[in-house]
Amino acid sequence: MDDYFSKVKDYLLELDYVITHEDENDGVLVVDNEPNGIKNLVIGVADPLLIVEQFIFQIENGSADLYKQLMQKSRDIIHGAFVLDETGDRVIFRNTHELENLDLNELEATLNSLSLLLSEYSEEIIRLSKN
Repeated sequence: MDDYFSKVKDYLLELDYVITHEDENDGVLVVDNEPNGIKNLVIGVADPLLIVEQFIFQIENGSADLYKQLMQKSRDIIHGAFVLDETGDRVIFRNTHELENLDLNELEATLNSLSLLLSEYSEEIIRLSKN
């Protein structure tokens, strides 16, 4: 059986991410790369999937217009999308990959997409979070 957890961990270290928490039994890694705006990024190694999630903001006053804007902005995200958590009150960036074929470039593309989202759309994300 492949050791996907170690493979993902090695990729993250190679990409200069700091691992702030890891639980191999649960398949969870929490990482930071503050120069790229990433803090407390949660990575779940749940065979057959790799799940990448970053909390973006808490919804205080949800409206149809806010949700519409989030869906429209998701279209601009290169890899991944905005999603709501199970409560519907938290906006999360999320992307998934098949572990079996995961390579460094694929994971890096997702992380770069998140970093780009956070840098290029920071003002818009702040505006949306205030709606």
